[in-house]
Formats: sequence, structure tokens, C-alpha cells
Amino acid sequence: MATSVVYLEDIVTFVRRHYIALASVSFIGIGFTLLRKWADGGVCTSQAKLTGKTVIITGANTGIGKETALVLAERGARVILACRDILKGERAANDIIRETGNQNVVVKQLDLANLKTVRKFADDVINKESHLEILINNAGVMACPYWKTDDGFEMQFGVNHLGHFLLTNLLLDLLKKSSPSRIITVSSLAMETGQINFEDINSEKNYVPWVAYCQSKLANVLFTRELSKKLEGSGVTANSLHPGIVATELGRYMNQDHSIWKPVLMKILYFMIFKTSQQGAQTTICLALDETLTNTSGVYFSDCVPKEVPPQARDDDTAKKLWDISSEMVGL
Repeated sequence: MATSVVYLEDIVTFVRRHYIALASVSFIGIGFTLLRKWADGGVCTSQAKLTGKTVIITGANTGIGKETALVLAERGARVILACRDILKGERAANDIIRETGNQNVVVKQLDLANLKTVRKFADDVINKESHLEILINNAGVMACPYWKTDDGFEMQFGVNHLGHFLLTNLLLDLLKKSSPSRIITVSSLAMETGQINFEDINSEKNYVPWVAYCQSKLANVLFTRELSKKLEGSGVTANSLHPGIVATELGRYMNQDHSIWKPVLMKILYFMIFKTSQQGAQTTICLALDETLTNTSGVYFSDCVPKEVPPQARDDDTAKKLWDISSEMVGL
């Protein structure tokens, strides 16, 4: 008993001497827990099945595209992985088949930086698939060096917007035939600082990687806005989303800084606020599955709920002008 009393007195003495440090550690711990909970974001709670339905996901061999494909395959869908790299796509398909037991997972080649392959992919789908209920425009490139697509467009605008713009339009008849159906386009919070520079849409006069990325992500939202209007009464909905700040291969070009401090800072950020691919896929999965969203169209989502967009993302004149220029650029 005496020994226990001594230990208790030691503990009390320690707490008295170090209460400020202990309180600080406690507050830091609570703060980190709350920060992580905020960063983890929303979760899709829908239990809907997709048995008998067909889904196309671009860029589905990695990151949130692969996680989305995994969940939709688990729900019974026929999932088409639309990938630029067939070998990586096949490895992803094998992983998904092994984990879900769903044998109806296939890979088709799609290079959004080459409009000829976009048309070839669309023709293949139209000729071989009798129905298509969900199209997920997920693939993307972020903050890359100044590159051009095979058709001469700035790479980020070409892949993130124009490739998906053409693909979606080519598949619209099949989507309408299969209604109710859904078009889901992965945008980004970066669109909030984006502007459509119609005078230099290919960034030929001045190229800033992040500015070009923001423009392409704003284009995703404006495209969805105009598309939803054109689809009114068709049974096809179109929505866009921000997946969150996700630790995926998308940021590969931002990690090429050889300074000492940046890799350390990035590791801290990954640990503190970045979502996993599984967490980042939740809003896409929600838009694909949630039965309450059957008639929801033209809306931007984040963490599985609708979110207000900035003025430039709800400018109907800009959306219409972008649609017309995009149509000309892709030869629609």
C-alpha cells in the first residue's frame, strides 16, 4: 500500500511540473484527430446494387479510378476500364477480379491525348455494348511540363477537358438509350481559382502549369453545367465533383522539385491532410450509386454532398461559349 501511495505522489508531482507540456500534447492530439476526420471527408452510405448495368471509368488502372472500379464491380456492374496503358489496365482488372470475384471486368484502350483513339474507343463501345448506364470521366493530368496532345492541344486542357468532352458526346446516344443513366466528371477544388482564357486557351503565349490545370478543372464544371441543360428530359444526368486532396499518382509532376524541404513538407501533408485513394473515391461512388440522386443534374459535389461553386463556374454564357469552341476544336 505504501508503495502505491509513493507512485501516486510521483505521478501527481510529475503532472504538476509538466501540466503545460501535457496540455499542449493533448490539444495537439485532439487537433490532429479533428483535422484527420475533416480530411477523411464524406463516405458513401448507399447499398445500391448495379447488377446488369455497365459502367465506363477512364483512368481506372490506378488511384481513385481503380478504387471506384473496385466498389462498382463489388456491386455487380460490368466495369470497363478505359486506360491509356493496356498492361497497367490489365493488372488493375486482375486485381479487381481477384478481390471482388466479378469476372465481368474488361479493359479497353483509351488515350485522351489522341482524339483518334477516343473515336475508336467510342465506336468499339457502341458496336459491342448494348447499354451503358454510367460514364465516369475520371482520368487526368496535373501541373505537367508544357506538352501538347497528338492533336496539338495543351496537354492538361486536351486530356482533362477536350478528350472527355468528345468521349461523352460520342456516347450520348447509348447513354440516352440506357436511361436512367449518369455522367460523372471528376473536377477539382482547383477550379475555384480557374479562368477560361479564350484568347490563349492552349496556353501558347504564357504557360503556367498550375494555371492551366485550374483552367481545365473549371472547364469540367462548365461542361457539366451546359451538358445538364442539353440533357433535360432525356433521363441522363450530369454532375461533377471534387474528390478531395488525394495521395495519388496525379501529383507526380509536382514532386520533381529537388529542394531538401519540399519532400519533407509533402510527407507531413500526406500524413496530416491527404486522403487515401479509397477515401478520395467516395464522392464518385456516391454519385454512381445513390438512388436519391436519380434526378439530380448539373450539380457540383464535394464529400458526397452538393457544394456551391464560384461565379465563374456558374456563368452560363462562358459555359455555352466553351461548349461551342470545344466542339470546333474536337471536330464534333
